[in-house]
Amino acid sequence: MKLLKEIADWAYSLAIALALAIVINAFVFQPTRVVGSSMEPNLHNNDYVFVSKLAHTFVGTPDYNDIVIIDSRVLRERNVKDDLADPVSTYLSVVKLAEVDNHIWIKRVIGKPGDTIEIKDGQVYRNGTVLEESYIKEPMRPAASKKIIVPPSQVYVLGDNRNNSSDSRYIGPVPVSHVLGKVVMVL
Repeated sequence: MKLLKEIADWAYSLAIALALAIVINAFVFQPTRVVGSSMEPNLHNNDYVFVSKLAHTFVGTPDYNDIVIIDSRVLRERNVKDDLADPVSTYLSVVKLAEVDNHIWIKRVIGKPGDTIEIKDGQVYRNGTVLEESYIKEPMRPAASKKIIVPPSQVYVLGDNRNNSSDSRYIGPVPVSHVLGKVVMVL
């Protein structure tokens, strides 16, 4: 009987620790791994970053130039179930227990609600002023001009490796509810 009580105590403690870890990862702070080259030269494939999720939890709008993780599935609503499932799936993919849908992207905030973002001649303009972007990998290849006004409660995000990045140029502005956190540390 004493052994069974000891096992039950350990199982209870482990269950509480696991639940606490999931809640912390979902709503407070999450380590994650960069996948791909869209943020080069600043973040590289397999770099580890620590993400503060407090702004997401309390529905804050990120600042210009913040590096954020987003849910790229902008045409669907997010809910608490998504917030709880994303850290688990990220963990499973890091330890290679499962291949998961790569809908979590890391990008830089370029535009906030109400901003006019224009991309022309390989340059990004915010509210009519060309952005000085020392952080990009190389000049953006000119493409068809694009102009958008960022809707309320949304942000416009781009990768630093503009010539190799899927971002708001393709999926459109990102709802603030889909901005999952801000990168606060890179390892």
